[in-house]
Amino acid sequence: MRGYDRTDRLNELLIRILAEELEIIDDEVLGFVTVTGVQTDKSLTQAKVFVTGELDDEELCRRLELHRSRLQRAINEQSRLRRVPSLSFFVDDTAESAERIENLLRELNQE
Repeated sequence: MRGYDRTDRLNELLIRILAEELEIIDDEVLGFVTVTGVQTDKSLTQAKVFVTGELDDEELCRRLELHRSRLQRAINEQSRLRRVPSLSFFVDDTAESAERIENLLRELNQE
């Protein structure tokens, strides 16, 4: 067994770099954003960035898109990648789904 796959290591690196960079971006509208995961394709050219934040889903992705070039520049400066993957932003709805399931289970237990 080889351990971590290259894309797994890259995903972890991207989460760290993006989280650090989002902390220092001065955008009052964007507010608090958490990077919950990154999925890089096998060719390492595309990266899906999953986030949660205080804004509604569409506005959150739109605001992050405004900062995409800065985030990609930070990745380029802090990694040894020959080519920085293109970033796409998606809202992670895992927490909302888990809460919905918990509420349904609670309702079933009350009956």
